[in-house]
Amino acid sequence: METARRRAPQKPSHAREWDTPEPGGGTLPVLRSKRRRERALVLALLAVLAAAALVAVCVGAADISPAELLRALGPVHTPAAAQSAVNRAIIWELRLPRVALAALVGAALAVAGATFQALFRNPMADPYVIGVSSGAALGATLALLLALNFRFLDVGAVPLLAFTGALGTVAVVYQLGRVGNAVSLLTLLLAGIAVGSFLSALVSLLVYFAGQRLHQVVFWLMGGFEGADWSKVRLALPYFALGTAVILVHARELNALLLGEDTALHLGVEVERAKKLLLAGAALLTATAVAVSGLIGFVGLVVPHALRLLGGPDHRYLIPASALAGAALLVAADTLARTIIAPTELPVGLITALSGGPFFLYILRNRKKLRLFN
Repeated sequence: METARRRAPQKPSHAREWDTPEPGGGTLPVLRSKRRRERALVLALLAVLAAAALVAVCVGAADISPAELLRALGPVHTPAAAQSAVNRAIIWELRLPRVALAALVGAALAVAGATFQALFRNPMADPYVIGVSSGAALGATLALLLALNFRFLDVGAVPLLAFTGALGTVAVVYQLGRVGNAVSLLTLLLAGIAVGSFLSALVSLLVYFAGQRLHQVVFWLMGGFEGADWSKVRLALPYFALGTAVILVHARELNALLLGEDTALHLGVEVERAKKLLLAGAALLTATAVAVSGLIGFVGLVVPHALRLLGGPDHRYLIPASALAGAALLVAADTLARTIIAPTELPVGLITALSGGPFFLYILRNRKKLRLFN
């Protein structure tokens, strides 16, 4: 009787009355202060993104002042708008779709990177960890070498085949990573490395025989937004919204999974369901980003890692902050890529690698000093 009285009641594994423990813990005043700082950082990142977008729209081969930008964005049937017809065309047909696409891709890569780092409990994980980039590269390389020029829903062959290749790779890796009805993250990671290496070898073989189309293939593989238009934005936007929504809805589950699968299970998380949905959301974001921009590295690795050091691992904050920071970073990188040696453009992936590598080494070296809010 005494033993039964002392025994704590057990919660069923499917219970949803849990509230994920705050990563890092802390007293109520400390947590409130942390929340205020997180909100301030998100607002600051939003301001940085707005500033980066404004500069990107105004700067280029034909510089446009903020006043001219306002006139070009005003009503069409006015004398001021008629005088700004050329600027209007530059803004609406060239720069705005490019800025929008760069922001979407940067946000997608950063959110996917944050999700994979939490799922694999590895700060070195990036969006390409399960071979998505290799599948997309194979699809795009085939489209370029075969000179496919068909369009579907106003989207060209290269992004379509890249998207198909990326999702096909995810499906194969997922099947290889399944153990019964469960998904083993270790097996998934190993399968992703193996499949990615095999597909990368196929891409290298195709590049070897590329001939006159070698430049096109290499430039796509290095990543960029040279051919950005509204059709690519329309392709990316719904998948970005869906993938991000899935991850945001499961931000608490992601926090619990950081503590380990057994702990998350005892907290009432449906672990296998959460893993499948989070993997699907992150893979969808990565496939979409690679399909419309090529391979752009370091954004999905550096951004979530830096924000985790600055603001802590709570994904209710980390996911939106990563989206804003990734978008701002890639918009700024694209602006540099098209202006630094204008009129020639550099691949955006080259800019992110050159800037992201040293910055990542810096935050690793100074990670104790940068752990401001924990």
